[in-house]
Amino acid sequence: MEKPKVVLGVSGGIAAYKACELLRRLTESGHDVRVVPTEASLHFVGAATWSALSGNPVSTEVWDSVHEVPHVRIGQHADLVVVAPATADMLAKAAHGLADDLLTNTLLTARCPVLFAPAMHTEMWEHPATQENVATLRRRGAVVLEPAVGRLTGVDTGKGRFPDPVEIFETCRLVLRRHSLGRSVTEPDLTGRHVVISAGGTREPLDPVRYLGNRSSGKQGYALVRTALARGARVTLIEANTGFTDPAGADVVHIGTAAQLREAVLKAAEDADVVVMAAAVADFRPETYAAGKIKKQDGQEPAPLTLVRNPDILAEVAGAGSGARLRPGQVVVGFAAETDDVLANGRKKLRRKGCDLLVVNEVGEHKTFGSEENEAVVLAADGAETPVPYGPKETLAEVVWDLVVPRLG
Repeated sequence: MEKPKVVLGVSGGIAAYKACELLRRLTESGHDVRVVPTEASLHFVGAATWSALSGNPVSTEVWDSVHEVPHVRIGQHADLVVVAPATADMLAKAAHGLADDLLTNTLLTARCPVLFAPAMHTEMWEHPATQENVATLRRRGAVVLEPAVGRLTGVDTGKGRFPDPVEIFETCRLVLRRHSLGRSVTEPDLTGRHVVISAGGTREPLDPVRYLGNRSSGKQGYALVRTALARGARVTLIEANTGFTDPAGADVVHIGTAAQLREAVLKAAEDADVVVMAAAVADFRPETYAAGKIKKQDGQEPAPLTLVRNPDILAEVAGAGSGARLRPGQVVVGFAAETDDVLANGRKKLRRKGCDLLVVNEVGEHKTFGSEENEAVVLAADGAETPVPYGPKETLAEVVWDLVVPRLG
């Protein structure tokens, strides 16, 4: 089969050197990559490096190999164009349709999905001009990832850091996958939507050393995040104890306990179009917290552990009983991990929680938790049931979004 053709545009920011790792991931996974750098970016990484890593010629000018009309052909033949890093200058040029070099010409002629991975100082990212340019690009169907938060050039720290190249690669892979399946990703169906997703498992502390937890890895939640980003959504991830690298393009809030999860979800959901509660939330917590480590006493059994209920976050967000959502028209998706009478318990939970969709799956010590695969049935409040056969967790995530989109106002 012909290799998918990817154009890697590199604009002139210090994060250009990190794009080498993205290029390596793309080429080693079987993609034919053509690197199109800007003239400014060559101050950071030279053309010889890009050519050696990609195996293809590198040029910044429309005047090279004129007989091949590169400023038109490169974009026309691409299956994906990804600009990483995308500077404020590049986002402005792309939003306004400027075409003063090979990369900007390529962006104008591309009829495939386009993905931008911004990297710049916080003040530049937050400037109203940049935010308007990003909104314009997203409105036109481009996927613009949110930059990461962390150390920037020099001593500065804040939002604007280049996302992890491995995570950018995962998003590229998902966009290409949807494109290969014939889905309309030039107009992503979650563009302009704010999606809140919880992932992982909460931990309820007993003392400074021990806690009550669960086996959830957070992999299904991360699959939901990545597929939503590939479909153009703005994603807020509420992450509970996964230990994973933050997904490229998502705003991430790290929490530990069920109480912290509730606070973060309610805050993020105030302006959300969709809330997906994929995290495994502890139903109970210890009634008391020991300030010091609980010691063993020779010849004595430990004191009984008294538990109290945690708040039901899913029911609260879904407006169970009252029917009132945090935002009118908000779609709420829950997850139900069951060990027996899976569907019967799932149907009862759907009615009790009041959510629009409930993903029901069977779990166990060696089933679902920590696995790369999942099998589930998605129950809907209108009575519909959608079985999802055993397969990658990304497949289940895509089915969830396929069911969410028609329910959005």
